[in-house]
Amino acid sequence: MPVPLAPYPTPSGSYTPPANGAQSQLVCSGCRNLLMYPAGATSVCCAVCNAITAVPPPGTEMAQIVCGGCHTLLMYIRGATSVQCSCCHTVNLALEANQVAHVNCGNCRMLLMYQYGARSVKCAVCNFVTSAGGSASGAAEQKLNNT
Repeated sequence: MPVPLAPYPTPSGSYTPPANGAQSQLVCSGCRNLLMYPAGATSVCCAVCNAITAVPPPGTEMAQIVCGGCHTLLMYIRGATSVQCSCCHTVNLALEANQVAHVNCGNCRMLLMYQYGARSVKCAVCNFVTSAGGSASGAAEQKLNNT
């Protein structure tokens, strides 16, 4: 069933959008819809849920992560170490690209990502534990039960 769109509230002052029509986007703090807004705006009112979402200051680098609990796309200020999902309240670890490493699962060959410093990583597909410190040996890997 389609959701009816509510009209934007009438602005309290006159606003002239930039001549170049530059726009940015952010995620609504209420309903998680993607909102478009003109350059220079300080907040955005969602037409669906009427939530007011603050616009980050100009020059702020944003990053995105998918919530591990509910798979909602989350936006956050780059450099944050964790991000709490506003939908399911899961606290997600936000690692920068230089803080993670990759290894192929020793059993199913799935590409796994892990935090630097970890000695092993468990595959979410087959539950195999692969050594993260170079080549995997039989002693460093073991098949875990689905418990």
